[in-house]
Formats: sequence, structure tokens, C-alpha cells
Amino acid sequence: MIRPVRLLPDPVLSLACRPVERIDDEALALAADLVDTMRATSHSVGVAAPQIGVSLRAFCIDVTGHPKARSCHGEVLLFNPVVDRSSVESAPAEIGREGCMSVPDLTGDVARRPALVVRGIAPTGAEVILEVDAFEARAVQHELDHLDGLLFLDRVVAGERVFRRRTYR
Repeated sequence: MIRPVRLLPDPVLSLACRPVERIDDEALALAADLVDTMRATSHSVGVAAPQIGVSLRAFCIDVTGHPKARSCHGEVLLFNPVVDRSSVESAPAEIGREGCMSVPDLTGDVARRPALVVRGIAPTGAEVILEVDAFEARAVQHELDHLDGLLFLDRVVAGERVFRRRTYR
């Protein structure tokens, strides 16, 4: 089911999310809703649970076909994702433009690690370990921030690096 995307200043967007306790029918319904909501917007490459009003650690991404993608794992849905910190310790951050469905009128320049390893649980209950880089790494970090109650605006490199979004419609 496509769910309405919560917009800033909705308070759910600033909350740190709770872990998903078990992969049950409720978690699987959340997974389906995340994918449906992401697919409903042509320029979306990811959605996190708080963006649809659910304060649980879950997100989906799919960077398939994006011109800035190098790694591409297709449609990925992760519960309780975490970054393997050793995978980001030596990689310097790179600045890139980001937008967000929860902040539809703005974009901004954000520094992110260019590559990382993320672990989580798939809807099947299996542990997933993904090595991501370039745009897919940026998308993963953006969605992880949502799970910690952060928006890209919290990470913009400088106030003058926030811009009005170009119209996609």
C-alpha cells in the first residue's frame, strides 16, 4: 500500500527508531508499504520507515538505472541495518547533492563516505551484508540517517549549500 510521506516538521522524522523485534506479518506489511511508496515516486531511490510514520528501523532502496550508481544490489529492504564501522574509517567523505521526499522543496550538499559495508536482516529473516559504493552508498547513508532521526538538512556542509529543488513534475 502506498502511504503518504511525512513532511518536515513532522515529529516522527526527528525520532531515533526502535529496532524491529521480529519478522512477522506486521514487519512484512511494513516492508511492502515501503517498497510501494518508493515505487510510487519516479525520482525516489529510497524510503525509510519514519517517512511513512513508522518509528522502526527499516528502509528500502533501489538505485537501479541511476547514472551515478556503480554498485547496485537492486531492490533492497533491510530491517535493523547497521554500518560496519571498519568499512568507513579510512575513506574520506565526498560532497554530493541530496534531496528527500520529506523535504520536497529543497536539496543540499552533504558529505558522505563513498563506500561502506552495511548489515541488516532481509524480509526472509536472513542476514544480509552489502558492500556499497558511490550513489548506492550515499542512498544507504541517507536512509540510515532517517532511522536515527536525522534529515539531510542536518548534514548539509554549510548553510549556503541548501538550494530550491528543481521541479520534477
